[in-house]
Amino acid sequence: MDARINIIDERLKNIKRIIAVSGGKGGIGKSSVASVLALNLSKTGHKVGLMDLDFCGPSDHTILNIGNVFPEEKNGVIPPEIHGIKFMSIIYYASDKPLPVRGIDISNALIELLAITIWDKLDFLIIDMPPGIGDTTMDVIRLIKKIEFLIVTTQSKVTLEIVKKMLKLLKELKIPILGILENMKTTNLSLVKNQLKMFDVAFLGSIHFDEDFEEAIGNTSELIETGFSRDLIKVIKQNELFAQYM
Repeated sequence: MDARINIIDERLKNIKRIIAVSGGKGGIGKSSVASVLALNLSKTGHKVGLMDLDFCGPSDHTILNIGNVFPEEKNGVIPPEIHGIKFMSIIYYASDKPLPVRGIDISNALIELLAITIWDKLDFLIIDMPPGIGDTTMDVIRLIKKIEFLIVTTQSKVTLEIVKKMLKLLKELKIPILGILENMKTTNLSLVKNQLKMFDVAFLGSIHFDEDFEEAIGNTSELIETGFSRDLIKVIKQNELFAQYM
């Protein structure tokens, strides 16, 4: 038995809600959703943490322009706070270099990161997950007892097929699913809603493709005013599990 697993429970005990933002493939806007959601929750006065667990391509620090701030070591690791968000990422240990780990090495890195990070009291911890169903996703489900999943998808048929597998797995494991969020919507078709209705999971709504979003990356004042951000908050407010916080 790995003693660090008991430490993880202790580290997370004062966090009210832990939400994993996940999806079937890379490039669907999962990190944008996680980052902008954390930013909006922070702006409404909540204590928020953001953890980037995308070992393949961490990017939350770029989206939110989290530069030369680093964790403090004191009986563990205390995440730096910027834009009102406590932030932890694998980027602090890999820098901008590729992280050539797999299998048991990924699991060990994840357990270590969860065990050493001191969050204290939070209303929300938003976890930016890697794409698909891999070692990190399975370990997060195993290690974080009160995890909830927010599933991001696009209209892509390829993405939808992978999302179906993810939903089936989460359902079988009885993991709470907040709902499905359609990103980068470009047509009026209800493809996502129709394709996934068989899973009896809430379809939260759509974020339309925002051609100005890329220009706002790195500027939180502009990010919060984008069409992407407005659509996201509109969708989240419609979810009764979020409405009381927004």
